Amino acid sequence: MDKALRHRVNAARVAVKNQVAFFARQFGQVPSEWKEDDTRVTFADFAISERILAELGNVFPDDDFCSEESNPLDDSMPLEARYAWVLDPIDGTNNYALGIPFCGISLALLKLGEPVYGLIHDFARGRLIEGGPGHGLFDGGRRVAPPPDRPFEPRTGVVGLHFPLPEERCAELRPLLTAYRVRSLGSGALNFAYTALGLLDGCADYKVKVWDIAAAYALAGAAGLEFHPLSGAVFPLKTFHQKAPATPFVAGSAAFCTAMREWGAIR
Repeated sequence: MDKALRHRVNAARVAVKNQVAFFARQFGQVPSEWKEDDTRVTFADFAISERILAELGNVFPDDDFCSEESNPLDDSMPLEARYAWVLDPIDGTNNYALGIPFCGISLALLKLGEPVYGLIHDFARGRLIEGGPGHGLFDGGRRVAPPPDRPFEPRTGVVGLHFPLPEERCAELRPLLTAYRVRSLGSGALNFAYTALGLLDGCADYKVKVWDIAAAYALAGAAGLEFHPLSGAVFPLKTFHQKAPATPFVAGSAAFCTAMREWGAIR
């Protein structure tokens, strides 16, 4: 890892950990409201976003900074710096507000538009998941080996999905929904991160935005997983917009992705 990247990774780790105590204090207690896109938002989303971006911005003033909750709603922000940060201050805000622990802070570092390192505070397990392609994958400070190749079969296959599903996807996913063990955590970042860790064989998500998946995308790269965008390439990211369209995708082991391709879920 070169010096510039290492410096940013170390600063990011500190910035995320600095918000863990505040995150925990507000969990299940903070008032919330609904945004135009029918997603929930809380005061904690804005506070964590402001604090992390301010801390990183003081150290790396020439970088680009993007957050689900801080960039102007009507402005498209071109990413022109060599390094850019993409933050989801609380992924799984609905869970967070309700007191369901599957939620966390998701922060990605991009270099020339490509996620090169991701950090996700996994509140449910009290761990920081981090890593990136060529830099390894770490779970709570412990290096994790890439998931081993294994068959994808009904008895052992476990998959993460995000409900509700688009109606047009239900038919192609019927073999999955009727025969496999499906988990819906309510956090796109954790579904994807748990796939990178090998806790899930794969995941499919049709509602997420780029800030939900950027950090976990880097984790998946460290784990050597397949990633299949379903509506055009997501990365390299050239512009950031809070009203950007969804970035549906399928990701996971080779065996899982082969099955999804056979069912028509990957075209």
